[in-house]
Order: sequence, then C-alpha cells, then structure tokens
Amino acid sequence: MNDLDVLRVFCGPDGGGGNALGVVRDGAALPGADARAALAAELGFSETVFLDDAVRGTVDIHTPGVRLPFAGHPLVGLAWLLRSLGRPPRTLRPPAGEVAVGFEGDMTWVRGRAEWVPARTTRRYASVAEVDALPAPPPGEGWLYAWAWQDEAAGVVRARGFPRRGDSITEDEATGAAAMLLTHELGRPLDIRQGTGSQILTRTHPDGTIAVGGRVRRATS
Repeated sequence: MNDLDVLRVFCGPDGGGGNALGVVRDGAALPGADARAALAAELGFSETVFLDDAVRGTVDIHTPGVRLPFAGHPLVGLAWLLRSLGRPPRTLRPPAGEVAVGFEGDMTWVRGRAEWVPARTTRRYASVAEVDALPAPPPGEGWLYAWAWQDEAAGVVRARGFPRRGDSITEDEATGAAAMLLTHELGRPLDIRQGTGSQILTRTHPDGTIAVGGRVRRATS
C-alpha cells in the first residue's frame, strides 16, 4: 500500500529495540473488517493501525488475528507519525475511548485506563535472569506479561510479553497496554525495559488514567 508507514515504537535510549507497527493513514482505502484483518495478518506485525478520521482521531487496531479495543504502541506510533507530518493530535479515539496525547522532547505519550486493556496475566519472577531465561513462548495459554524488578527503588522493571493466542507473534517486543496494566497493579510510575532493547515509561494520574510514553523511529528496510 502506498500509504503504509512502518515504525518502531518504544525504542531504547540508543534508538535500538522498538516494536514494529504498520500505520495505514487512509483507512477509507481499506474499509472492510475482513480486508483489514487480512492485511494485518500479511504484514505480521504485533499490531497494524488504521486511521479512519484524521480530524477526530478515530482509529482501528488489528493484530494478525484479532481486533483490539485499545493498545498502547499503535497509538504512540500514530501520534508520533502525525506530529512528524505537521498534524500533532491532542486526542485519538480507539474503540475503548478517548485517549489524550502529549509530546515531551523525543517522547510521545498517550493516556488511557487499565480497564481498557484486554485480559492478560502479569506474573512476577524473582530475578531478571529468570525473565530472560523464559522460552518464547512459555508453556500455558493466554496473554502473559512476565516481569521482575531490575531496580525496585528506581521503579525499573525487566519485562517480556507473550500473547500466546496462536498467531505469528510468539513474543511482543514492547507492549504499552501491558505496561499500563502493570503500572495500575503496582500503583507507581515505571521504567520498563522490555524485549531485546525497548523502553516504556509510565505515569499515574489523579483521575485514574495512566500514561505510557516512548520514542518512535521509522523502520529501515
């Protein structure tokens, strides 16, 4: 597709890591749910996001196998892309609800609610080494967010995400929704080091929303 952008979202401080994201800026060019599902499956990224209304910020998010009401890395990536095109959004609207957007330096932030996150399990391990030693995916069923404290006093977490839903994604490099859920459970802001080199920052807000932020880069061929 001519209007397909491929980004890496939640890159580390050195620009490495980041979760691949497909962005279809003209959602009207591919309006049907079946066609969108087929494209997401063909691309094989953790998520592909379709911008349906650029003025209102209405979006549709697909994994290779399912449609999602909310996901962090597609919204962060899309917000960054629109800003790079001179159209920084204040709000994006996935099916789950209204998501506030903010920018600070090279960080792009989105705010949502933990109850929007599709069902998944967070599981604490005793050490970073135990998290790193997990196979991809670990035995079992259902979405697993495996984590351990890397520096508890500083709020630094080591994490890995395993969708375990039977599609092509055995491990999710960086997952904003799971980071939001873990932040809600722990009740504190976090600095999450996920996958092979990704970084996700989170913040809590008095209104119950949680912000997830990160760096975005265009993918190179």
